[in-house]
Amino acid sequence: MAERLTQPRRVERRRWPRDPPAEEGTTTALPVLKPLAFSTRSLAPASQFSAWQAHMSPILDVSLPEGVAESDAFAADHTAWNLGSMLVVQQSAPAHGFERPAAMLRSSAIDHWHVVIMRSGRSWTEVDGRVAANRPGEVQFGSLGNPFSGRVTPSESLILYLPRDLFAQSTASLDAMNNTVLSGNAATLLIAYLNGVEARLSCLTEQDLPRIANATRDMILACIDPATEGEVTSDGTANLALIERARRYVQRNLAVENLSPSDMARALGVSRTRLYQLFEHSGGVLHYIQRRRLQAAHVALGDPADTRRIIDIAEAVGFTSAANFSRSFSKEFGYSPREARNAILSNRRTQPAVIATAEEGPSFDGWLKTLGS
Repeated sequence: MAERLTQPRRVERRRWPRDPPAEEGTTTALPVLKPLAFSTRSLAPASQFSAWQAHMSPILDVSLPEGVAESDAFAADHTAWNLGSMLVVQQSAPAHGFERPAAMLRSSAIDHWHVVIMRSGRSWTEVDGRVAANRPGEVQFGSLGNPFSGRVTPSESLILYLPRDLFAQSTASLDAMNNTVLSGNAATLLIAYLNGVEARLSCLTEQDLPRIANATRDMILACIDPATEGEVTSDGTANLALIERARRYVQRNLAVENLSPSDMARALGVSRTRLYQLFEHSGGVLHYIQRRRLQAAHVALGDPADTRRIIDIAEAVGFTSAANFSRSFSKEFGYSPREARNAILSNRRTQPAVIATAEEGPSFDGWLKTLGS
């Protein structure tokens, strides 16, 4: 009888590898952004434009085109996302005029850079007699620290607000490019990148936010001044992280009368030389501290709900001499603390009643004032 051959045992093979076991104690990062949505659509047509005026009043005076009455419908939408060092706004609005007059600058310390990407429509913005025309496929760059005016057709747009401190090392380049419309390959790439960020806003985690703000800054700089492209290396990223820590330290200690570079260096764990290098582009450490103090005082003076005396506000941000405060304030902003406070009283307009909500939440005005803080 022939010997029977032993057949090898068939082993079932998996086509796909097993998923690695989850590490004990690890958790999935959760999305952190909640949009701040405003719309006039639920209001009566006659109240829609006045509601839009009130919502935009922290940064702009808006007006209707000639021949359009305030009783006409004005269906507008404004959704803001706060990434800490950057606000992203999705906006849709009918045709209107806009202005940021010098009087508004005197009553507000908001001086952020803003970037406007039109999805539809056209806009024209005038600064010092020079008009910038923006349209889809282009990127408009400007500053809220300068007066401007203009008009826009019915449009949809994506708007970024970025604090000046985010561009501390490139202030001169940016100031030279104020109210500029950018086009070409760099602008196209920036638009594509921001479209991608917009699509992911509801999914971003806390760890994503500073990276996105830094990447956005780098791409804007590459569009505005190609010579700066590649300048922000890993060392530059470390510098920005240290600047952020320094800024937070100063903000927490504004009331400390003798806040000094030595105090900051010890708190941040760096040498004084390193600290001076870090703030060289901001005019030095002491200049930076004083500017933050003056900005905080300006915000308080521009708040109608803040009834403290001017000297009390000055002391709260670290000034012990009323004369020194007034002199420094006037040098920084071009007008006195008293004029800044009076501008609020003289320019205050009657705003439409706001429907009360069960609990107070964040506001667009509040986000603008604390952007980057």
